[in-house]
Amino acid sequence: MSAQAADAVPALFRSLEPVVRDAGLVMTGPPAPWSGPRRWWGGPLDVEGLALGSVGAAAAALNVLTGLPGRFATTSALAAAAFDSFTHLRIDGRAIQGFAPLSGFRRTRDGWIRLHANYPHHEQRLMQALGTTTAEGVAAALTAMTALEAETVIQARGGVAAAVRSRSEWLSSGMGSAARTGPWIALDLAAGKPPGSRQLRLSGDHPLRPLAGVRVLDLTRVIAGPVATRLLAALGADVLRIDPPRLPEIMDQFVDTGFGKRSAEADLGTPQNLHVLQELLATADVIITGYRSGSLRRFGLEPEVLLAARPELVVVTLDAWASAGPWSGRRGFDSIVQAATGIAHLYGKDNHDGGWRPGALPVQALDHATGYGVAAAAITLLARRRQAGPGGSARLSLVRAAEELFALPVGDGVVHPGRPAPELPAPPLRTMASTFGELRYVGPPLLVDGHPLDYTSPPPPYGTSGLAWA
Repeated sequence: MSAQAADAVPALFRSLEPVVRDAGLVMTGPPAPWSGPRRWWGGPLDVEGLALGSVGAAAAALNVLTGLPGRFATTSALAAAAFDSFTHLRIDGRAIQGFAPLSGFRRTRDGWIRLHANYPHHEQRLMQALGTTTAEGVAAALTAMTALEAETVIQARGGVAAAVRSRSEWLSSGMGSAARTGPWIALDLAAGKPPGSRQLRLSGDHPLRPLAGVRVLDLTRVIAGPVATRLLAALGADVLRIDPPRLPEIMDQFVDTGFGKRSAEADLGTPQNLHVLQELLATADVIITGYRSGSLRRFGLEPEVLLAARPELVVVTLDAWASAGPWSGRRGFDSIVQAATGIAHLYGKDNHDGGWRPGALPVQALDHATGYGVAAAAITLLARRRQAGPGGSARLSLVRAAEELFALPVGDGVVHPGRPAPELPAPPLRTMASTFGELRYVGPPLLVDGHPLDYTSPPPPYGTSGLAWA
């Protein structure tokens, strides 16, 4: 492989080229400009390429939407900072909380398992599955089981865990085989447009906010989906996030991804709230969902149902394990997908005491890459709707992002352990007043005509918005 090929940014926008061709849209030149070092984090996988490629896909989608090649671009420093926004954030001077004490790698009888217990209900299910009420009991129970036994027991009780597999072990599994099929972004383009559908209104006179006038219904949680809708809000969209009242979000996580949005709580299981949701959908332009595959079916929120009623709608869904394969209905997070797919094994290293321990990517790259892919899909489908009439649906998953990462060529440009990594310029840190206190944060990873984009407003108080468009 040539050095030039190894240092090129992956063309992740290629998954969306069928939309561009179908709508007769025009793309001239490279999908999106970028500048800065090509490698900086180091490690055996091209995480930098995944970051630049996914952000570049969102920038390319915006250039297609606006018809102005090169208007939206990115830099290495902006992409790196955005993928690590959680670390940079300060809430009233306080660094935000990371993983909960029970989350992380734990030894089993024959290896390692990764647990996720950041949410109280997942911690409770984990302890119930292992028959204990203490962290010490969790450790003791796990060391009496194999990693696969523990994975099965915990998942059966609704907990979240994955055995740390080698790459070959993952590829030989049924889910590993299913995850390797299909594109990064799977598309289903709607046909036809009913009379009387809501006209798509885009602001053509505001270069920083090309999505002004677009209504986005945000039914996502955690990181990937909220990252996508945070970017759409920064681009001017009216984003209304709805969360279930019985499962409150982790507040630091909400603040990090809540810029520019409104936040409501609603139990969609009640007839009144479901009726209001249907009224919102009747005038929405985009709906983004981020729950387990099939879990929203009872509310009529499957893409095929939504598009049958309104072919002009843009529907983007994301989940952990994709819609095909034996794990399609399971719960999962970035760290859990890393453990299952072989990333944690690949990034493992010897401890100071001579033992071996699994490792992790330098950032939660599967979440963030999926988030920017979701945004890119929504923007490209909006461009199709404006040009041709109908919208369509797109589906992404964390596991497909992991497979995309493994598929990227590493070449000679990777930063190996012991070799100094190029230094990135310090990201521009910004401040904004909010009800949570002063926020120090990094902005979106986009340049508009050479100038950094910023968020339009701070995160709102959680669950305080009405179930209505602005």
